Amino acid sequence: MGSRADLLHTKKVSAVLKEFGVDCVLRIASAHKTPLKVLEIIKEYEPERVVFITVAGRSNALSGFVDANTTKPVIATPPNNSEFTRVDIFSSLRMPSGVCPMVVLEAGEAALAAIKILAIGDENLARRIKEYQQKKQEDIEKHDSEVMQNG
Repeated sequence: MGSRADLLHTKKVSAVLKEFGVDCVLRIASAHKTPLKVLEIIKEYEPERVVFITVAGRSNALSGFVDANTTKPVIATPPNNSEFTRVDIFSSLRMPSGVCPMVVLEAGEAALAAIKILAIGDENLARRIKEYQQKKQEDIEKHDSEVMQNG
């Protein structure tokens, strides 16, 4: 997180990760205010099998900064909690050449994207994703049947 203000959005991410049994560590560091701390955190986790999920609003330098300093995947999920979100989103979408964090706007979907990346090398996690998708598909079929019957 770029600041404590991002905690609510981040907890939505961590809840989905925990649901799938994926470990998650929450940290706060600002690319603007504490760039050396951001670099220390990247260095700490870089040796692990990791996907960095960055949560930062306003001017989201955090996602690009993390991506530019790691070989690991980075998913930006900026919080949607301000009247300026429509403007602020461009700081997540427009990156300099060679900097490529993925952007997923919804917290839960950002977690799912990370889980799918991790599932590439984890058959158990891949199976759990497939089961999750099947449940979502079954829900749609059920809802369709209910609408058809109740018109």
